[in-house]
Amino acid sequence: MVTNFISDKAKIGKNVKIWHFTYVGDNTILGDNVKIGSLAHVDYNVIIGDNTMIEGQVYIPPLSKIGKNVFIGPAAALTNDPYPPSQKMIGVTIKDGAVIGSRAVIKAGVTIGKNSVVAMGAVVTKDVPDDTVVAGVPAKIKYSRSEYDKKQAQWKA
Repeated sequence: MVTNFISDKAKIGKNVKIWHFTYVGDNTILGDNVKIGSLAHVDYNVIIGDNTMIEGQVYIPPLSKIGKNVFIGPAAALTNDPYPPSQKMIGVTIKDGAVIGSRAVIKAGVTIGKNSVVAMGAVVTKDVPDDTVVAGVPAKIKYSRSEYDKKQAQWKA
């Protein structure tokens, strides 16, 4: 029975949890306390920082760099070829504290800024500044992270 494939060449930090039917490729680095959901695909040459949570069915292509304390929602897709199919690839960069909503798509070469939020279903084709919330197709700036945090606090109350 097939369960997970975790490359022998991957570097796995302490207290990492990888759920069922997940792929982790060669030369990938997972920081401490990383959680990866079922059916996720984390390709080769990927770096994921400490305390990051990746939900199920997420695709992370080669050359992607994900910071610390990042959340990536279910079925989000990062890309690494802006003009497919080609032989030249560039990864996505997601900086510390960012939140990526369910089914968001992020174009190759894009940087998601520190503490930024990408709404569910958004299609991100351009860099997202730090502390910004983007939504839509294509994604556009909607408000600040502090406004998002206020909305989240009201939801929790």
